Amino acid sequence: MTLEIIKTRRSIRKFKPAPIAEEKIRAMLEAAMLAPSACNTRPWRFIAITSREMLDKLASVHPYAKMLQTAPLCIAIVALPKTQIRDDGLPEGFFPQDCGAATQNILLQAEAMGLGTCWCGVYPKEATQKAVTDALKVPDDEIPFCLIAVGEREESPDSRGKYEEERVTRI
Repeated sequence: MTLEIIKTRRSIRKFKPAPIAEEKIRAMLEAAMLAPSACNTRPWRFIAITSREMLDKLASVHPYAKMLQTAPLCIAIVALPKTQIRDDGLPEGFFPQDCGAATQNILLQAEAMGLGTCWCGVYPKEATQKAVTDALKVPDDEIPFCLIAVGEREESPDSRGKYEEERVTRI
């Protein structure tokens, strides 16, 4: 079942205007918070954006997030790097992997509920980080990691991924 969800997930760039039910938003956020993280530091927070004004603003400041003009929801993942600073040096600096795992959990949970998504990276592009930081008023010690457009699909793009045995080394 999980592999089928992975196989059917696509990046969607055109959405129907239908709002997303609160229980579906919560399910995606719960899935995100269940992602693994280095030493369970959970270096993230989430902003669920349904304001049309803010969705349009984010679409205008992020060069590759124009689909937010039709999406009824955006989930912004904000990294909290300070949660990973410890005296012993572990697990400092793993927030990109951890936030990536949380992002993937949102994408898969959305797909399982019949919703489309598009993952729009923010980190590590400094200009995009600044634009999103300013738009969402993210504090200086936090990093906007990505924006995820969510909604009912208005399109059904073909698959682009596939299994390629030649990319596997067996030892």
